Amino acid sequence: MATVQVSEAEKVYILHGIRDDLRVDGRGCEDYRHMEIETDVVSNTDGSAKVTLGHTAVLVGIKAEIGKPRPTVPNEGYLEFFVDCSANATPEFEGRGGEGLGTELSNTLYKVFNNKHSVDLKSLSICAGEHCWVLYVDVLLLQCDGNLYDAISVAIKAALFNTKIPRVHISTDEEGGKEIELSDDPYDCMRLNVENVPCIVTLCKVGHRHVVDATLQEKACSVASLIISVTHKGTVTCTRKVGGGSLDPESIFEMTEAGKRVGKALHAPLMKLLQQEERLGKKKQKVGFLG
Repeated sequence: MATVQVSEAEKVYILHGIRDDLRVDGRGCEDYRHMEIETDVVSNTDGSAKVTLGHTAVLVGIKAEIGKPRPTVPNEGYLEFFVDCSANATPEFEGRGGEGLGTELSNTLYKVFNNKHSVDLKSLSICAGEHCWVLYVDVLLLQCDGNLYDAISVAIKAALFNTKIPRVHISTDEEGGKEIELSDDPYDCMRLNVENVPCIVTLCKVGHRHVVDATLQEKACSVASLIISVTHKGTVTCTRKVGGGSLDPESIFEMTEAGKRVGKALHAPLMKLLQQEERLGKKKQKVGFLG
């Protein structure tokens, strides 16, 4: 994880500000930085999105391929995650510096998203026990300024919303074997229902309070963080504690309640924005670096 050095005087300044619900950049303790979302930014994927949260930038591309279902769930497809920490994001990722963080992020994303409560995995089944859709989710960290989990989860939800999976037609040949044909019509496709896809909210314990969407400077003052994935109904689907410090039960309860409140409030404007952008169609002006 990218880190910054903060002096003792800066730490005191940040701690006193958070105690009074006034952070260095003027936000309250439960406020996000300015967020920009752009979908359909990579042409050779089935779905893509770019999210900028403050100075943190994440690009997600999804590719759908036909694979074999897992033996334990023969009537479901599944998702695979790969996170690439670009050396441009921070010098700490040069060489193999970002591999550990990439693996940690991938494992957490797998727990959050690859389950029937988040994505309708049965809709990815083509022929039970034989063929299914496998969604390869590639995440590229372009810039790192704290709060990677939240930015990645929003980008994944936006990319899943943008994903168009070709319609499959199954026919039987003369010998009784099954033949799979994919539709060539770009409009004859299947869309995923992303309503239940959760968003991750990361809360950092700073002093006696907790903050949402911490910057690298605030992260340096934090003893521990709680990562919570929340659905649009406010249901918590996954929690994870990170950091070397400890959290008392009262803090965990308060942080969980704050995470549910913030996460639930995040879904409605996100879905509204994605639907508005979808309605623009080809009229949409690409404003990102891939425009």
